[in-house]
Amino acid sequence: MAKIRVAVAGAKGRMGREVVKMVLQDPELELVAAIDSQLDGVPVSEVLGLATEVRFSRSLAQSLAETQPDVLVDFTVPNAVRSNAETAIAAGVRPVIGTTGLTESDLQQLEQQCRERGIGCIVAPNFAIGAVLMMHFAAIAAKYFPHVEILEYHHDQKLDAPSGTALKTAELIAAVREEVKQGHPQEEERMEGVRGGYVHGFRIHSIRLPGLVAHQEVLFGAPGQTLSIRHDSLHRESFMPGVNLAIKKVMEIEGLVYGLEHLLGLTR
Repeated sequence: MAKIRVAVAGAKGRMGREVVKMVLQDPELELVAAIDSQLDGVPVSEVLGLATEVRFSRSLAQSLAETQPDVLVDFTVPNAVRSNAETAIAAGVRPVIGTTGLTESDLQQLEQQCRERGIGCIVAPNFAIGAVLMMHFAAIAAKYFPHVEILEYHHDQKLDAPSGTALKTAELIAAVREEVKQGHPQEEERMEGVRGGYVHGFRIHSIRLPGLVAHQEVLFGAPGQTLSIRHDSLHRESFMPGVNLAIKKVMEIEGLVYGLEHLLGLTR
């Protein structure tokens, strides 16, 4: 069986380097390109300390043309992710996207472009399988506990708030729960934003501190009881089984799949 040829955009970043390591360790995958906006021609081995002859490239389009990968894994920044995905799709390369920042309109456009090229694309707010299960369990609980708040905790270098995971969780909860106004009807915020962001009748709170990686708690309340569903990613290697699964599954699909739960059989 031929190996799946993989390019990694954002390969020097915290998540990107974990993807590079995972690809190099899997005999079914082959690293053929590493893209970074600041590096060009520099050996990946010198920067990441990993055994590979691949060199960094600054130009995504040029790198895809020269190396002809099957899959592009993107862990870059929100303002670059759509352009990167469109460049990959135009080249016939299947995107696997972990970068947040894509809007509903962006997803629809990428879906159409993939259909036109006859290739697949996977976008996941979170690649940690435990986090996907946390969101799944939260959606089940919301049917019985309509009063809920989401607390998400990330490292202080994260560029967006709330996280894609929190937004996806909110979307799943809203799909099974009637919107209700929570809290006291005369509640007053004496400090702007202290109650968090408002969505679908409940609140999302974003915490950013050094020492954190990626954590989320979904807290439900009812008379006389509370229910907490929490997931903690303590190291970025926690995301790699999900990324690995997506790389292999994207070769089998056509169009865009949003959310790892579809690959795990958690949806009907």
